[in-house]
Amino acid sequence: MTIDLDLLIKAYASGIFPMADARDDPETFWVEPKARAIIPLDNFWMSRSLRKTIRTDRFRVTADTAFANVIAICAAEAGDRRDTWINDEIEEAFNQLHQLGRAHSVECWIRDDETGQENLVGGLYGLAIGGAFCGESMFSRSRDASKVALAWLVARLKVGGFPLLDCQFMTDHLASLGAIEISQEAYLEELKRVRGYVPSSVSPIRSPIKSAGAFFGAGTGLAAGAAAGAAVSGTVSFGALDALLARLDEDVRGAVGLTESSGESSSPGKLIAQLLTQTS
Repeated sequence: MTIDLDLLIKAYASGIFPMADARDDPETFWVEPKARAIIPLDNFWMSRSLRKTIRTDRFRVTADTAFANVIAICAAEAGDRRDTWINDEIEEAFNQLHQLGRAHSVECWIRDDETGQENLVGGLYGLAIGGAFCGESMFSRSRDASKVALAWLVARLKVGGFPLLDCQFMTDHLASLGAIEISQEAYLEELKRVRGYVPSSVSPIRSPIKSAGAFFGAGTGLAAGAAAGAAVSGTVSFGALDALLARLDEDVRGAVGLTESSGESSSPGKLIAQLLTQTS
């Protein structure tokens, strides 16, 4: 049996989410915690080592490339957890939501030097409800892989105009990355404010970029400039970062300090690191 998708979306829009007691438990129950963990998008904290890992592109990072694999790994038993809360019913429902464009994943890959094959070593998934992204679960099979996936998610949400990143329950791991805990009442107020945002099929930054000045606007950082159209129109785009990476020209690269004269070549990781050190 699959959870009714309309009911599932309405539950998330009301601050409620599903869980199971175990991976093989056929029963699913609904949770409304008294406190919520959120990551303020301008407060994501990178350690020096994590910043270096991101800038050096140790992982190839993608989005919505292997959603089913990510949720299956998150649901599976691992060395650091004997069981999970994701049962077959929840897994199937989220796979359907992904096919509908409502649920998304971020993946980290590493190439095996011997075989040349890329291996999925980290990732996360979640659900977009208006301007809120509800992070569900993440995994790591290589050092810092889940942290890198989360960093890329934060950058993606900033560029795409999402105001809210929900992490459900606070953990030491999330706290070390800038998560804070707020009451359920405060969370519901935030959720009410942003759930009216609508997904945009056209990224707010897809218009031709004539110059860095025209792109950023006077006195704005990269993240603020990229998300400005979304903020004004009330639209959000999970794919806006992809558009930015694809259309980044030398003028924009220079504006974020990624010029040849700086002694550094441009790369996706350097852009992500720059996004995460600028505030909107």
